[in-house]
Amino acid sequence: MADTRTIDREALLAHAREARDRAYAPYSEYRVGAAVFTGSGKVFVGANVENASYGLTVCAERVAAWAAVVAGERTLIAMAVAGEPGKRSVPCGACLQVLSEFGPDMEIIVENESGAIEVHRLSEFLPEAFSLDAE
Repeated sequence: MADTRTIDREALLAHAREARDRAYAPYSEYRVGAAVFTGSGKVFVGANVENASYGLTVCAERVAAWAAVVAGERTLIAMAVAGEPGKRSVPCGACLQVLSEFGPDMEIIVENESGAIEVHRLSEFLPEAFSLDAE
């Protein structure tokens, strides 16, 4: 996946599934994994991490995005999200807003209920993201 012009969606989704297996979700029992493909061609993963104080739970998508940013990445090209098998999982509004900071029109790759891959643009899910450039 070193070529930033070509996104291997299947491989990115496989990374998201692997991350899902490491999620910490003892309360909801709904595990999610995410994998983000960056402008430099690197992949970073994240999983949801729950907490007894529910408001402190963090979604997989933000964990992956923050891991990329901490590593010095500033351009997110695509993200794959893997929820529980047989359930379609898309990023929540908070995650979409965070992702828009680094990839306002990035691809969002998800599996639908039958396991087929769906490819969307972040702007489809969050057409008017808040930004400092907004007037």
